Amino acid sequence: MNKRIQILSFLFLGLSQIVFSQIKEEKLILDKKREPEVKKIEKKKTSVETIKNYPPEEKSANPVTYDITNVPAVSDFKTSTIQGQDISPNFNTDYQNNYVRFGMGNFGKILGDAHISTVLESKMEVGADVHYLSTTGLKKEYDWNSNQSNATIGAFLNNYGEKGKLNLEANYGLQDYNYYGIYALQPTSDTDLKQKTNRFTINGNYDFYSNEILNDVRLQTSFLSDHFSANENQGAITVNLSKHRLFAGNDFKMNTDLGVKLETLKTDFALLNQNKSSFFNAALLPEISFYKGESYLKIGANINFLNSRNESLILPQDKKSEIIWSPNVEVLFAPQDEFRFYAGVDGGLKLNSYAELLTENPFLVSDIELRPTNTKYHLYIGLKGDIDENLKYDFSAGYSKINDMQFFQANSIFDDVYTLNRSAYNFANTYSTIYDNGNLSEVKGSLQFFPLQNLDLSAELLFQKYQLDNLDEVFNKPLLQATLGAKYSMLNEKLNFGFKGIFVSDRTTNSFEISPNNISVPTAYVSTENRNKKVGGYADLNLSAEYKINKNFSIFALGNNLLNVNYQTFNGYKVIGAQITGGVKISF
Repeated sequence: MNKRIQILSFLFLGLSQIVFSQIKEEKLILDKKREPEVKKIEKKKTSVETIKNYPPEEKSANPVTYDITNVPAVSDFKTSTIQGQDISPNFNTDYQNNYVRFGMGNFGKILGDAHISTVLESKMEVGADVHYLSTTGLKKEYDWNSNQSNATIGAFLNNYGEKGKLNLEANYGLQDYNYYGIYALQPTSDTDLKQKTNRFTINGNYDFYSNEILNDVRLQTSFLSDHFSANENQGAITVNLSKHRLFAGNDFKMNTDLGVKLETLKTDFALLNQNKSSFFNAALLPEISFYKGESYLKIGANINFLNSRNESLILPQDKKSEIIWSPNVEVLFAPQDEFRFYAGVDGGLKLNSYAELLTENPFLVSDIELRPTNTKYHLYIGLKGDIDENLKYDFSAGYSKINDMQFFQANSIFDDVYTLNRSAYNFANTYSTIYDNGNLSEVKGSLQFFPLQNLDLSAELLFQKYQLDNLDEVFNKPLLQATLGAKYSMLNEKLNFGFKGIFVSDRTTNSFEISPNNISVPTAYVSTENRNKKVGGYADLNLSAEYKINKNFSIFALGNNLLNVNYQTFNGYKVIGAQITGGVKISF
């Protein structure tokens, strides 16, 4: 480990000498004003054009100038469960909308990425996004398969009409992987551990330029199935009504808003206990707000009318209807851009879906209990600001009372039969959901620093402390998470560098020891649970570089998990070590 750290230190030292020798020769010039609000830096799939200073003047407190600004089209690959963190090497705003990208690396990594769009005579934009990523897994760590691949294919439509903007998009996502995290048994190399999910989403949004009564309408749908015949349908429609500037003076105005949301969720599992659930929620979000310059006071509520039904093979059908209310109040005092004090209380109801939970933990068994999480109240206070358009910051502390907080609990084997001829999920290698009521204390901070026009530094910190009513341990939730990021361009933006570091403290989980009940003549397995297993924390460092040879051709390189540590995301699930990926990008 010391040698790895020394080698990495020399790499950073060499890179820093190149970077900062050029910084000395550059002037501190920022040619565009950045937004005064702190925003998290993240990769975004840019299948939709963004409009700078959108919405138009009727939706802004101050007159503005409208320009359509393209955002770089970059891959939206999420962190693979066995590969560490991918970061995009392209972060500048000078790009061509249509491109194809292809790369290969160790561990059999194959990366494919494309974005194509065109504007029709009717000023309607249509296009498509395609993303693919696969690896062969950890063949030296596991005798059985740990390979995986994921792909997304999407199509979109944008239309800017006389009264508003329309956006429609349809996406298909495929995740093909294995339940490879086996720690308590030793199956053979040909054991079938396959899991696969298919998800199809359709989203639509129509945003009216004017705030006269009808503000915007949004539609969201999701359809998911998996290798074990689970099915889930989810849909939501939201209508935002508003009447702004009811009273307005030189530096004062009053707005009223009402959000109306209808959402439904239906999930059916075909394995084990065959849990089935359905939810219908109607939500009202009234709000009245008062603005004085940059300061404001918002007073509102979140009212939910929830109907739910749950049943399984071992539990009778349980139907329930309830009204859930939570406050929504926020005050911001902004004497100047550098210092903005804010405080408030909010809350609300969140429907936990199988599809969304899989994005956080893809190793769930295909039979889990789903409950909505109700944040009764969340108190918070914070300070944010923008100092000379060079430094943005946002620091806050909060305290919440939450019912049915969701956690991931490890499963043992589902039978005691003494055999390794088992289903993919029956090796003590999957997780289920578990819920508890309690309190959450948190401290959050984010920082962005722009010392130069072509240098962007960022940092984020999240501290979370749970106090639960029934569970003695908080499973699979780290106490501390932090990220560091940097983006730098040189040689007139022909050469771009990126860095992202992810730091996570250790976590507690439950685990199982599986042993024969009789050593001499075993006939069954005996399972012993440990509810205080520690999963170590980790540091994951990633570098990227891209060199633009000409207008239409560039080459790139990615370095992931450069400390080369096979840390675990969940107990048993080690990630791939150091990865180097190289490729080409063609723009047109």
